[in-house]
This record gives sequence, C-alpha cells and structure tokens, in this order.
Amino acid sequence: MERRTFVRIGTVSLCSLPTLTVAMRARSFAVAPQAKPTWLLETIKANDEQINRIRAYRVNETGSPAFGGVRDGEDIPNPQSTADFVRRCACAISCPESSFYRSKELLGETAQAVQYLLKIQHSDGTIDLPATNFHSTPDTGFIVKRLTTGYALLERSGAPGLDTVLPSLKTFLQRAGEALIVGGIHTPNHRWVVSAALTKLNTLWPDKRYVNRLEQWLGEHIDMDADGQYNERSTLIYSPLTDRLLITIAKGMNKPELLDYVRRNLAMTLYYIHPNGEVVSEASGRQDKALVGTLEGYYYPARYMALKDQNGELAALCRQIEKTVLKKGVHFLDYFLDDPAFWNELPASKPLPTSYVKPFPHSGLVRIRRGNWDATILKMNPVWLTFSKGEAVLQGLRLSASFFGKGQFQTEKIEQQGDSWVLTQTLKAPYYQPVTKSEIDPAGDWEKMGHAKRKQTEIQSYEAKVTIRETSSGMEARIEMTGTDNVPVSLELIFRAGGTFAGVTKHPTRPNAHLLSGGSGSYTVGNDTISFGPGKALHKGVVLRGALPPMDAPTVYLTGFTPFQHTIRLS
Repeated sequence: MERRTFVRIGTVSLCSLPTLTVAMRARSFAVAPQAKPTWLLETIKANDEQINRIRAYRVNETGSPAFGGVRDGEDIPNPQSTADFVRRCACAISCPESSFYRSKELLGETAQAVQYLLKIQHSDGTIDLPATNFHSTPDTGFIVKRLTTGYALLERSGAPGLDTVLPSLKTFLQRAGEALIVGGIHTPNHRWVVSAALTKLNTLWPDKRYVNRLEQWLGEHIDMDADGQYNERSTLIYSPLTDRLLITIAKGMNKPELLDYVRRNLAMTLYYIHPNGEVVSEASGRQDKALVGTLEGYYYPARYMALKDQNGELAALCRQIEKTVLKKGVHFLDYFLDDPAFWNELPASKPLPTSYVKPFPHSGLVRIRRGNWDATILKMNPVWLTFSKGEAVLQGLRLSASFFGKGQFQTEKIEQQGDSWVLTQTLKAPYYQPVTKSEIDPAGDWEKMGHAKRKQTEIQSYEAKVTIRETSSGMEARIEMTGTDNVPVSLELIFRAGGTFAGVTKHPTRPNAHLLSGGSGSYTVGNDTISFGPGKALHKGVVLRGALPPMDAPTVYLTGFTPFQHTIRLS
C-alpha cells in the first residue's frame, strides 16, 4: 500500500531540456508482443471495477473550486485520491484488455483531475496531505513516483486526445521535481520515496540535479538491521514499500547492489507468514502495529526477485499470493504494467518454510511455526505471546498485577535457556519520608519540594518471570510472580472476533469477558480450534488498576494473587 490512497477510503522556473516526442518514446518501449498472464488480466479487470466505483467521488460541478478532484471517504477533495484516480485511469486507458482502453470519456476525466492537481499544487511544487502534512515533499514524492509511470503508460497508449493530458501532467511532475531536489523528509522510508520519484523523473526528463539529490539521500545508507528488516519494522506498509522503491532506484540508476537489501528483507519475510497467509505485524514501529494484513504488497518485489534470481521460494510465495489475495493488490497495477518482462513465467516453486524456530533479535521477536499453527514471542510489548491455528487466532496474552498502578507486564529482553524462552520484569515501589527542613518550600508548594531527596522506606517488590516453550502440540507459558504477597493478578487471553467458546463462563459484569476456572477451554473458528488451559479464577477483578484497558475482542481471563504460579497451555 502506498501513502493513504483512495481505496482506503504560482510556478517555479523549469529547466528547458530536450525530451522525446510521444512517438519516439513509444518506440523506445517496443518489445516483442507478449500475451498477458491470467493473474494480470484479472488485476486489469479489478482496476476497471474500482474505477467505476471511484468515479462517484469525482467533483463534477464546474463551479466548484475542487472541480476535477476526487473526494475521499470523508468527502474531502485531496491530491492523494485525485492522483490515485489519474494513475488508475492511465493503467486502464493503456490496456487493450480494459473496458476503458483509449476511452475518450475517461481521458477527459483524467485531464480534469490533472488540472485540479495543478490548481492545488503550491508554488514550491509540493502538495498537501490534508490529514496531517502540508507543503510536504515526501507526500509529493509518493504521488510523483506513481504518476511518472502513469505518464509513461498514457504516452505508450497512443490514445487520441493525449495532448489534453500529457503536457499538463508533465508540468505538474516537473514542478514537483523542483520540490524533490530541495525538500526535507520525516521518516526513514521518505528518503527512498523521494529518491525513487527522482529516479522516475530522471528517466523521463534527465536532469543532473535529480541524480545529485538522490545520491545525497542514498549516501545515508539503507537502514537495514542484521535480521533483514528496515528501521520502521513495518511489515504491512513500509517494508514492502521500501522493497518496491529500492527496485525502482536499482533499475533506473543502474545500482544492482540495492537489490541485496530487497533479497534480505524478502528472505526474512518468509518467516513472518502465519498459516492463514497473514503477516506478523506486532513488532512494527508504525501505524500498522498489530493490524491484520496479508501479503499483496510483497507481490511486486517477490516476483521481480524470483524472476531475476530464479528463486523458487519467492516463486512459491507469488503463486500463493495469486491464489489468495492478489485482487487486493490491484493498487499496484502500474508496477505490473511498467515492464513486460515482469509477465514472464516464474521459475519452479520450492517449498516455503512451514516448520521452524527462528529468532529475530533486532526486531525483538521469536517466530515458531509447525505446519498449521504458529506462535510469536515478543519483547517490549504488553502482548508477549500470540498463537494462531488456521483461522482461529489468539491475538495475544497479556499479564498484569495491581502493583502500585504499574504492574502491566512487559519484558525488555527475550533470553533463550535451553529449549525455553524466558521473559522477566522487576519493579520496586517505595514509600517516602518527610523532606529535610532545607527542602521545604515556605509556601508549602508541593512541586517545589526536594522529592528526589526524600528517604525511601517500606519498599515493595514485584518480580515476574514467564518461561515459554514449545510442546508436542503447541506452546506453554509458565508464569511465576513473587515479591509482595496478595497482589491481585490477571492474565488475558485475547482472541480475534468471529469464533465460539466452550468450557468458559461469562464474566458477570464485563462485556466480551469470560473466566476459565478449571480444566480447559476452547475457541473455534470454522474448522479450526484453539484449546487452552488449565484455568484459574480466584477473583473477578480482571481489569486491574494501572493495567491497559481491555481490548474490544473476546477475552478469557485467569485470575489469582501473588505469589502466583501457573502454566497455561495452548494447542
């Protein structure tokens, strides 16, 4: 997914550079006729269907300041929705298999959308992201990266009336280029967004300034750790995005060394796949943290590298995506159409990893998978264990104690001990004696007292240790909590909605809450069942002071008091 697209519903001087005519550039892309594969034809059809829906969001009133623009789901006309519409239209108009091939009507709507983009473009070449960023170079880069491909596709199409679109689109893109060669960024991936956009601009209209700026960004080096993950650890959004961007730069600037980072990230990603095809996202440092998402964003980099390296595992990943979620990847159609070599037959598949124990220390997690079930152990996260079995998903285990309002369990490290993984937390809670006379504020202002110098007494302690290990049929976690006695404890088993419980009792006052007092319980979704237990329910205080609020999800609680010892098994 690119930056907040629609489906998630004054002029600077320009360099005068020689450019190819439409006819000349069309010939430069000439390749032997090649039939489009079935997966691509299905994606083209899906794009047509989405264009028909998106057209309803166009601003058609000629007197409106936003005429030609496209509104988002909140009814706000904006450059992102509008540019996305232009990109989709370019794909359709350029495809003989599309119902919109060389459509005069759709080309007219595209021209109106481009005029809207020109109208709202700032004099420095930037555009806004109304939800958060203004005069934004990176958000300009997100749009330019895609509309440059749209420009090339339209130009190749030979559609009558291109002179109503291409000159204005060129003006918009070159104005934006002026912003990209000087503007700043916010996040690590923005560097590669801007660099990829500059690469595409330089392909269409060579300019040494584009090259100098992207070389400056690349001089900071690629932010990849030893696990093969980028700094943001954003497995649903920014990791696959960065893979796509680095491929763009590698191709356009003849920098094949950048592909090594894509290889490493894809190799890591093979171990981040749940049995149901979803992607592990709990360790993300961005807005996709713990969200549910699938693999469609990885299709372009996986297929590109599978073809380039004749990699059988990546070929198998592509075929899995084609069979399951590729239609959700319609947003990447311009990537698929850009180079016909992308349509070549994949190499033979090799089995994907489905049975492993794989630690990723830099990302702060351990992945364990055995066929149809898998688990993730996490550090620096209140959810420290997840477990899934087919479509039945235990989103996480959380542990808390009402220890001075700070007893939400979270470990700073995952330590392997033999065949087990140990998580720990230690807390102290003192009481304080009177300050010395010299530290007393004459007016009695509490904030001006020397609290750091108060003597601590009656210090209370809390130690929690969770030992996780694999069993013959799943996972188990042994929980030991010691220190101050009689502290209430609550263990949460948080499931994804959509299933049915057995063996548990509803909490008398809290919605979506259940108690497991003994034996075992189960949670079933379709043909998949997670069993859990044994239980313990010594009190009904499931949401303790200082703990995180309950999640809006079916949750089973185990409760007790310190010293607390209990082993929970999942299968």
